[in-house]
Amino acid sequence: MKTICFYFQIHQPFRLKRYRFFDIGSDHYYYDDFANEDIIHGVAERTYFPANNLLLEMIKEYNGKFKVAFSISGVVLEQMEVYVPEAIEQFKELSKTGCVEFLAETYDHSLASLTDPEEFQRQVKAHSDKIKDLFGKKPTVFRNTELIYSDDIASQVAAMGFKTMLTEGAKHVLGWKSPNYLYSAASAPNLKLLTRNMKFSDDISYRFSNYNWSEYPLVADKLVNWIAATPESEQLINIFMNYDVLGSLQQAETGIFDFFRAIPRFALAKGITFSTPTEVTKTFKSVGELSVPYPCSWAGEEKDISPWVGNILQKEAVEKLYSIAEKVQMVTEKRILQDWTYLQASDHFNYMSTKLFPGPSVYSPYENGYDAFNNYMNVLSDFINRVNGQFPEGVELEELNALTTLIRNQEKEIKILKKQLKSSDSVSKKDKVVQEKNKITSKKKKVTE
Repeated sequence: MKTICFYFQIHQPFRLKRYRFFDIGSDHYYYDDFANEDIIHGVAERTYFPANNLLLEMIKEYNGKFKVAFSISGVVLEQMEVYVPEAIEQFKELSKTGCVEFLAETYDHSLASLTDPEEFQRQVKAHSDKIKDLFGKKPTVFRNTELIYSDDIASQVAAMGFKTMLTEGAKHVLGWKSPNYLYSAASAPNLKLLTRNMKFSDDISYRFSNYNWSEYPLVADKLVNWIAATPESEQLINIFMNYDVLGSLQQAETGIFDFFRAIPRFALAKGITFSTPTEVTKTFKSVGELSVPYPCSWAGEEKDISPWVGNILQKEAVEKLYSIAEKVQMVTEKRILQDWTYLQASDHFNYMSTKLFPGPSVYSPYENGYDAFNNYMNVLSDFINRVNGQFPEGVELEELNALTTLIRNQEKEIKILKKQLKSSDSVSKKDKVVQEKNKITSKKKKVTE
């Protein structure tokens, strides 16, 4: 029996304001609050609110037979909490149905998996904790930023305890293989892989409203018929998309909501079910291993990481950012740690692309990649100065590490001693109570005698 696994990515970065060279050292606030609030409100009105209501209706209409999965970055969750808390409440309602699974990812929607294993692990833990706090369940399935995946990343993800991971069904990865099976990672055989079906996913994401597409218009029964026509042995259809497809990338006027609403009716009529990633892993067995020595993603035609580190500008920005990672990990100032989170969002480096956006782009707030690079590097220069200002001048990083380790060990010892002191105090108090009781008892005996 065939099953469809729907997955949606939800992310919005904290966009930077115009930050000029002369602002370095005098202005430590980097964000365009007006743009961030305006954008999150717009996306919520076009996508989050109507799409969440639609999914809730569909789950109820089909008695829990319709299921989907989400990964929501930590930075967009923060924006929702501030600007559109109603969206958070809607996602909580969806979570209560038991038909929606929330996946783990990097809290910052960052490139840490490519640069810094410790930072990568820290962000994944922070995100998992956030999801558990909001929706009551710790994620067991992992989806990396923009589906970035490699053998090395798979090993890191498996070491964190995840059993399942999502990735792109890129042709240079699969070769002759089909994305419509469950696979396992070559570097971590216990880690199961769900590979995105590019054709069906992109038909909805990019070609749905394209009048020049030979298959236009795309209607629900046509999509379901295509899925039903896949070889009988191909039982798993992974359709992974940005949530913005519903209402933003494909506007409501195109009929995208009506199209999506009709999919379960035609699918269930043909015996095609819907599953979450966890259910897929429990239902299907791996048909083989996938080896991915070089990182792939779901972006661009090449399906590689060039949209973020494809030119000199991007590489320099990423290298300079993560060159201070060790120092930031020793900082305790909340404002610096918050900026560290927001500055790692992969979007900042994507805006620097000269391949994807040689000129103005609807996705980027900048005129071109060079403009994005200059603005980001000005911000980063000020941020680095603030981080360095947390430490004495002339002290080497190794000395700082040693001192920090010593301080942390002392803090741990102090906590242990405090616990021991509390326990000893409680024991001594109990002893005093017992002694007083014994005195009273002996006095009573004397009186009776």
